[in-house]
Amino acid sequence: MGFDNLMMKLDETVTSVLGEWDIYSTALFAVVLSAFIYQVFTARDPDAHPMLLARQAQASPVRQEGESAVFRSHSAPHGIPLNSGLNVKDPGDSKWARGRDGDLRDVWRRVVAGGLDREGKETGEVGKLLTVLGSEQVVEHDLADITRQINLIGQNIKQAGGRNVAIYLPNSIEFLATLFACAFYDLTVTLVPYDQPIEKIISLLHKAKADTVVAAVGSFPFDVITKSYPALEQLIWVVDEGSRHMDWNEVPKGTGGAVNVSTWSEIIQDQEPNAGTELPAIDKTSVPKKVLAFWPSRELTEFTHANIIAGIAGQLTSVPTTQRITHTDLFLPVDSFSTMYPLVLTLSALYSNASVALNSVAGDSRDLVLATQGVAPTIIVASAGTLAKAHAETAGKLNTSLYNIVHWFQTRALVQDGVMPLASMFSRMYDSLRPAIGTTPGKLRLIYVSEQAGIKTTPLSPQMLSDLRIYTGSRIIYALTSAKVAGAVTQTGLYDYRVGSDPELQSHFGAPVTSVELFFRDNKQYKTTDTASAGDVFAGGPAVVGGEAPLGISGKIREDHTLALL
Repeated sequence: MGFDNLMMKLDETVTSVLGEWDIYSTALFAVVLSAFIYQVFTARDPDAHPMLLARQAQASPVRQEGESAVFRSHSAPHGIPLNSGLNVKDPGDSKWARGRDGDLRDVWRRVVAGGLDREGKETGEVGKLLTVLGSEQVVEHDLADITRQINLIGQNIKQAGGRNVAIYLPNSIEFLATLFACAFYDLTVTLVPYDQPIEKIISLLHKAKADTVVAAVGSFPFDVITKSYPALEQLIWVVDEGSRHMDWNEVPKGTGGAVNVSTWSEIIQDQEPNAGTELPAIDKTSVPKKVLAFWPSRELTEFTHANIIAGIAGQLTSVPTTQRITHTDLFLPVDSFSTMYPLVLTLSALYSNASVALNSVAGDSRDLVLATQGVAPTIIVASAGTLAKAHAETAGKLNTSLYNIVHWFQTRALVQDGVMPLASMFSRMYDSLRPAIGTTPGKLRLIYVSEQAGIKTTPLSPQMLSDLRIYTGSRIIYALTSAKVAGAVTQTGLYDYRVGSDPELQSHFGAPVTSVELFFRDNKQYKTTDTASAGDVFAGGPAVVGGEAPLGISGKIREDHTLALL
């Protein structure tokens, strides 16, 4: 009887429901079913497991008195050396032996030779070097011709008795060629910030003790500087094609004839076509001279090639394998090469055989849209000021009520689902108001941005970074840089889209890269305890000048083992 009663009640219930079924019931059922199907077919796994974001760095098991534990990347755990080099294998080396760390000469050799597969064999995948002139003209450079320029410029400076070379150029092929020429021909090179007042240029040259300057015509007041800086012995003008008919070798009257003035193009053209076509032979015993760079506070730092190579290695290995720079990428630096962070990233792109595009519109607080005209980059590096400006301009345009709803759903995909939001019919309505980065908007996949330790700049909050990911459709790595560190000290995880409980505060800076370790020393205001690590921030490792250096700021390690400034 019990079973019969149960079936009778079930029959009565079904009859009652179907008897009252109407058009509204049909509509409601269709909505619920559609929502269920949509969730099933559109659900995506998060880009990174939440546990990987919950503990992003590894602390050492012991710490010194007055100091915190030492924090490292999970990719360079305690017990093994930090990443110090590129593992360069020379011809004849065993495939099982560890390669050399390398120096800047090996970077250019890799550019010319092309990429390597997992077995260490050359694949022939060679990147391109491009110069962007305006919004329509893009010039592709022959790598063999650039090699010739490297050799001839290096030989010319060396034969003229040059020892300390100052580069005063915007981002350009000549900048990179001079840098590599100094590496191959045993010259010290100083990266002088471009577009500076005359008084500052003279002060920087005095600090650098340069005897040779490579400068762009029109940017370097020759007569004033030679009077104020008599140590100058050689000046190489980089002249654009439209001005090469003029005589730039003439020394103005009253300045004396002690300075040897020449132009880049004449040095190249005066040699035989087959001169300088081969790079100097590999010399494992020689140690290239240092690379000097100025911090915005005018502090001059002397980087060894080992520091810079370790910085490159840290960048190459601190990004998930599937997102690393490859030969299919087009890299565009929107920040100046005189700053070590964008230079290290550009060298990383060159070593990865990615194509690199250069233009003179690079520096702090530049217009992101103007700086990316003419090409379709997949990766860019920009200053915090540049991204803050792009965020303010875009947020001012996208402020309607309907867009705020669309933006809420996209932010929800980032923060709660842990995935980059997909374009929808509603989001495409506002594509014309988003920043048009490059000639093919939507192709950009990664933005590197940095904050300079101890320098007053525009900080980027977690909410700003989240908005920029939505505006640009690109992932963002936010790094902390320092005067004494080649590359980044720490940087946010590629898949870390979290906003946090207070999205208006400055963002955290992630975990250390694989070539740097981090610790804190107690000061009067902040001290390390058994439950918290805070104090003056110190960095150590092969990418750090001298092996260890203070950053000149105070910070702490958050619960997720990321660095936050205090």
